[in-house]
Amino acid sequence: MPITSEIHLMPADNSRLANFCGQLNIHLRHIEARLQVDIYNRGNQFKITGEELSVKAACAVMRKLFESTETEQLTSEQVHLAMQDASIDELLTIAEIITPEVIHIKTKAGTIKGRGINQQDYLRKITTHDINFGVGPAGTGKTYLAVACAVEALLHETVRKIILVRPAVEAGEKLGFLPGDMAQKVDPYLRPLYDALHEMLGFERVEKMMEKGMIEVAPLAFMRGRTLNDSFIILDEAQNTTLEQIKMFLTRVGFGSTAVITGDITQIDLPSDKPSGLRHVLEVLKEVEGISFTFFGTRDVIRHPLVQRIVSAYENYEKSRELK
Repeated sequence: MPITSEIHLMPADNSRLANFCGQLNIHLRHIEARLQVDIYNRGNQFKITGEELSVKAACAVMRKLFESTETEQLTSEQVHLAMQDASIDELLTIAEIITPEVIHIKTKAGTIKGRGINQQDYLRKITTHDINFGVGPAGTGKTYLAVACAVEALLHETVRKIILVRPAVEAGEKLGFLPGDMAQKVDPYLRPLYDALHEMLGFERVEKMMEKGMIEVAPLAFMRGRTLNDSFIILDEAQNTTLEQIKMFLTRVGFGSTAVITGDITQIDLPSDKPSGLRHVLEVLKEVEGISFTFFGTRDVIRHPLVQRIVSAYENYEKSRELK
C-alpha cells in the first residue's frame, strides 16, 4: 500500500536546491523512474509517495545527494550511481549504511574513488590482500580500478613495476594471420589496459616507463617460468584462461607483489571443450585464506543506464534457458 513521507533538506539554499533538482527537475525525474515513486516539492520541503521500501530508499538517496551538493555539481551519472546503492536488497538498510573508509587514488587524471559499496569494497580488499579476484559484467570498473591501484603503488614505490597480462584468445581470427611482430599482434587484446594507463599517467610517461621496464605488457603465455617479485600484476579477461594457465599464473606471484585477476564468466571465448580457468579457480580457492573475492552484479554497471538493462536482459535470458 502506498505511503507518503516528507523530508526537509537543510540548509534551504536556493543554489544547492537547483543543483540537487537539476535542470527542469531532471534529477528528481531520474529518482522517480528508477525507484517508482512520485516526488513533489516546495522549496526545500519534499513529499515522496510510493511503496514503503521505495520511499525509504528515495529519502536516503535524496539526503545523500543533497549532502554532496555542498562541494560538487551533481550530474546524471552521480544520481544514477547513488540509486544503484539503493537496490532492492539494500532498501531497508541504506539509510544506516556507514562506509568504513573511503579509498581515494590520486593519479594525473584526478582523484579516483570507488563508486558504490561494491567498488569501495574492491579497492579496500586490493590494499589489504596479495591476491584478489574481481568478477562481474562489463562496465563495473574491475580492470580500471585495478590499473588505478597499480599506478598508485608504482608512484608510491611500493612496487618496482606493473605487469599487465591478458590471454590472447581470438574471437574468430588467429594471431598468425594478423600483421606485424608478436607485440603488434597482441596489442589489440591489451588495448583497454593501455587506455586506462594513458588516462592516468599520460601517453608520454607511459611510453617512458615501458622503455625503462617499469610497465610491462605481455600475453599470458609469456609468464611461464617467471617469478614476479615486487610487482603489481593484473590478469585481465581471466575467463579466457584454461585450467593450466590460471594455475601457472597464480604460482608466478612472488614476494612483495600484489595480483588482481579480473573477468566475466558470462563472456567466455574458449572452445566449448575447454573449461574456463577462472570459473574453476573460484571453486578451488574460495576457502583459501589471504585471497579476496569481489563479485560485481548488474547494479554495479557504471556505463550508460541501457548497458545495465542489456546485462540484466542477458542474465534473465540465460536463466530462462537453464530452467527449460
